[in-house]
Amino acid sequence: MPWTYIVRCSDDSYYVGSTWDIDARLWQHNHSDELGATYTRRRRPVALVWSAWFDRIEDAYLFEKRVQGWSRKKREALIRDDYTALPGLSRRAAVQRREAESDSAADG
Repeated sequence: MPWTYIVRCSDDSYYVGSTWDIDARLWQHNHSDELGATYTRRRRPVALVWSAWFDRIEDAYLFEKRVQGWSRKKREALIRDDYTALPGLSRRAAVQRREAESDSAADG
């Protein structure tokens, strides 16, 4: 079954990927110098922090590419299953700061 997944690397960075076999892929990330991604090879061990299965590998791959473009904060919201935070984290940083300042002024 096709998966999109996120692993946390030993340097606390995230790697996003997609695969048919998540258990085999995690093993590759942690043990194989030939099959694991170059990025994770230098950042072992890695630990699975989020995954979702899809009906088609094409959908898993497209979601992987989408999440790869996300900020760290947005990826962490996905990992926490905090789906309500995702739209706000899609906004540019300047817009997020203005909203936070506006909320602080309204509370104060």
